[in-house]
Amino acid sequence: MKKLMTFIAVVAACFTLSAQGKPEGLFINSKAPEFKGKDQSGMEISLRELRKKGPVVVMFYRGNWCPYCNRHLAKMQDSLQMIVDKGATLVAITPEQSAGVAQSIEKTKAMYSILSDEEMKIAKAYKVAYDVDERTTTRYKNAGIDLLQTNGQKGKAQLPVPAVYIINKDGSITYRFFEEDYKKRPSVRELLDEIK
Repeated sequence: MKKLMTFIAVVAACFTLSAQGKPEGLFINSKAPEFKGKDQSGMEISLRELRKKGPVVVMFYRGNWCPYCNRHLAKMQDSLQMIVDKGATLVAITPEQSAGVAQSIEKTKAMYSILSDEEMKIAKAYKVAYDVDERTTTRYKNAGIDLLQTNGQKGKAQLPVPAVYIINKDGSITYRFFEEDYKKRPSVRELLDEIK
């Protein structure tokens, strides 16, 4: 019995340690961290100012090299007028530098603001940033995607979990989509239903 209890304790400790490195995102009713940044047009974007107009849909994506991200960005563009008609503003955030943002826009025709998240400051504040393991970083590099170079990062490559938040005028999170499986994204219909 003592051996079984020791084994369970070791397994639990290992699970806790591995879980500590994974982001969990922010939760509904949390206060959304404020952020500012310049979008692809050089326009200063401030969450505080956007919230004055109505709800804000904040979408984190990995980069223009990710086909799932591009598909989601394009769907959001196709439905942008419906989002605007509900009184909301859409902002996308990526770790890529401006060249990557330009490629995202070219591939998806996105006309909403996309911010380059320098040093992953916004992603870290929203608890969606994670370190990419060496094996995955090497695999991407062999496929022609140098995450460190693309994102202007030093040391360990980092990416955001492709999360989506809806933030109300008071700055509270009213909706969250947080899924570690980067292939899964919320539908536009789900987002429209949640914008209030």
